[in-house]
Parts: sequence; structure tokens; C-alpha cells
Amino acid sequence: MGARFEELAWRETPIGAVSLRRRRDPALGVEVYEVKLDDEYLMSSLFPVAEIELARLGLAALAGGDLDVVVGGLGLGFTARTALDDDRVRSLVVVEAVEDVIDWHRRELLPFAAGLATDPRTRFARADFFAAVAEGTGFDPDDAARRFHAVLLDVDHSPRNVLHPSHAAFYTPEGLRRLTAHLHPDGVFALWSDDPPDAEFEEVLGAVFRSARAHVVRFPNPLTGGESANTVYVAQR
Repeated sequence: MGARFEELAWRETPIGAVSLRRRRDPALGVEVYEVKLDDEYLMSSLFPVAEIELARLGLAALAGGDLDVVVGGLGLGFTARTALDDDRVRSLVVVEAVEDVIDWHRRELLPFAAGLATDPRTRFARADFFAAVAEGTGFDPDDAARRFHAVLLDVDHSPRNVLHPSHAAFYTPEGLRRLTAHLHPDGVFALWSDDPPDAEFEEVLGAVFRSARAHVVRFPNPLTGGESANTVYVAQR
């Protein structure tokens, strides 16, 4: 018998049709949750390692407690859920442009992200992350000037492969300098990328932040039986 599919949610957005689906993978014997943008796969619950490491590596660079954290891009919730697993995090603002994605979590459609929406530290901000940086409106709807200890971003495929042309300006020195206005001194910016480390982008990070490093995150690929890799950039003011 072939895999069984169920479309849990679908919505047309300014960047395309975003959908959440669940399927049973008969070969692996597991339930798989996938997010698609039109016909393009954005993320899968089969490959959560790098999204988890985005939060772990980003927060590991910070000393002290009482951390205020921003997650840009909610998706399947792995990054946000992992951030909340760090007891030092006192508040989490999740900036997500698509209301339906937030609704997936409020309806608890994703069992591995259970508790994310109900955690008292969590606040969802329905906003365009990139516009919030470019326009200086910030990530807290009630306080445009609020600063955070960490910003963890997972929206585009990579700094070169963006989901919408309007995102490209963020990955320039000017765009990243605007971001630093929303970070505390010693604050961290961490970014997920589907591409190998990009030397030119590392130079851009190095021109804005006092330190920057590209971490290669390797993980087993159950579909190929081999190994895959993503990149997590961690930069600190």
C-alpha cells in the first residue's frame, strides 16, 4: 500500500500557497509532517536536526540567564520549541508572517511541538521579519525599541536563495546593521541555511559582528540512507 496523505492546512499568501500535510511513510513506518510553498518543500519533520541546532548553537554562545529571544519563522516549531527547553530563556517572541502557520501551533497539529503555544514565555507576532528590520518597527508589537539577547532566523533557503526578492537586502552589511539595533551588546544572531558555508556571507557577517562562525550540521538522511548537511551561522556583537 502506498503512503497515505492528508492536507492539514492550506493558504494562499503573498509569497505563494503555503500548506501543511501529514503522510505515513510506509518504508520508515513513521508519520511525516511537511511544509510546502506551492510545489516546493520548505521543511520536513524527517530532518529537524539543523533547526534544533540553530537554537542550541545560538543560545550556547550567550552567558548568563534571563534571556529574551526572537525566532524568525515558525514553521514546524523545532527551533522555537528547542529555545524554550533552555531554562535561561525568560521570553520568546516568534515572528511569523503567515497567520495560518501560527494557527497550526495553537491548534496543536504538530505533536513534536506540543506546549509551544501554551508556554507562558511564548508570544506570537504576526509580522514580516524582514520588513520589521528594514522599517525599524522591531519584533515586539508593543515596544519597537525593545532589544533581545538572541535572534534565531529560519525563513529563506540560504542568504543567496531567498523565498522573496524583498528578503535579499537583509543579508547585506546595511541590513544586518539594522538588525543589531534590536540586539543587546554581546547579543547573538544565528541563521539556518540549506547551502554549504558561504565565504562571502561570512565576510559580510564579519564586517558587522565582532565574531562569526559557520557550523556544518550533519545528520543521517533516512530517504537516501546517506548523510546530509545544513549550515548554522552564529554571529555575536
